[in-house]
Amino acid sequence: MAAERLRVAVLGATGSVGQQFVALLDGHPWFEVASLTGSERTTGSRYGESCHWLLETPMPAWAREMPVLPSDPETAGAALAFSALPADQAREIEPRFAQAGTWVCSNASAFRREPDVPILLPEVNPQHLALAAAQRQRGWKGGIICNPNCTSTGLTVALKPLQDAFGLRQVFAVSLQALSGAGYPGVPSMDILDNVIPYIAGEEDKLEWEPRKMLGQLDAGAIHLAEFGISAQVNRVAVTAGHLVCLAVALEKPAAIERVAQVLQDYQSPEVSRALPSAPQPVIVLRTETDRPQPRLDRRTGNGMTTVVGRLRGDAIFDAKMVVLSHNTIRGAAGGAIFNAELLVQQFGLS
Repeated sequence: MAAERLRVAVLGATGSVGQQFVALLDGHPWFEVASLTGSERTTGSRYGESCHWLLETPMPAWAREMPVLPSDPETAGAALAFSALPADQAREIEPRFAQAGTWVCSNASAFRREPDVPILLPEVNPQHLALAAAQRQRGWKGGIICNPNCTSTGLTVALKPLQDAFGLRQVFAVSLQALSGAGYPGVPSMDILDNVIPYIAGEEDKLEWEPRKMLGQLDAGAIHLAEFGISAQVNRVAVTAGHLVCLAVALEKPAAIERVAQVLQDYQSPEVSRALPSAPQPVIVLRTETDRPQPRLDRRTGNGMTTVVGRLRGDAIFDAKMVVLSHNTIRGAAGGAIFNAELLVQQFGLS
């Protein structure tokens, strides 16, 4: 990467994920924030005036004085944009940026099911980035690269080494998803206090489909979904950040649990993405305590980019079961999109 940093935009910068983008891009060695966009209500104001800052770390001083612009490629002035837009807005706005020559690394779900749009995890499927070349057929000078759903992220990272070593037959997953996954102000306090909500609209479908795309094979410009089934149930719980998944896996080639543990612990990112600035170090941490991982204690492992696995043991029906933790707003959202952008710049070159 050249010494001069690439100018980038953050779309939807005032929301909770947009704020995480601002925080993580502060001092990034490759990227410099040139513009922040927001809704009609916030456009024209200073970011520090219109943004109700939710993070524990202070708002960067440079962001405080930046004007909030409309989400328009002509005014954003960047070759790369990070999108924290809601899905309905992303469906309309992101293609305008791609058409104008901007590459959009999106946290939205709007384009994940498009056959020419990769759902990217650089430590899992960096080769899928090549799929974006097909977007030229849309007449786009830029393109769209998607993050997975925040719960699909940790699940897929944990499944990848098992798929490589043993193959996968069936997966059963039960999620315990943090409040921050619902955005701000999120779930009403009277609904979530003293409670677990066993439903999140659209989440089970994403959890059952997205990992199969990410773990699928790229062949002749198309992704063939991985041929294993996923059954998922999702729950919202009163945790601020960090999604837990209770995971049970049936392997194509059954293996001793000690071998499964070794495979998880030894997994490394493909070489092409291993040294990128946001690459998780390590990819997976395997906890051996009887009561870990826990969101409060383990979500910031590897600066929030590492997937934490624990409670690994055999299963009477499946071959192995475990608990998987991933930071939903860092690895599962803003940090993941930044990691994707680093791979994009490394492979395609942007200026």
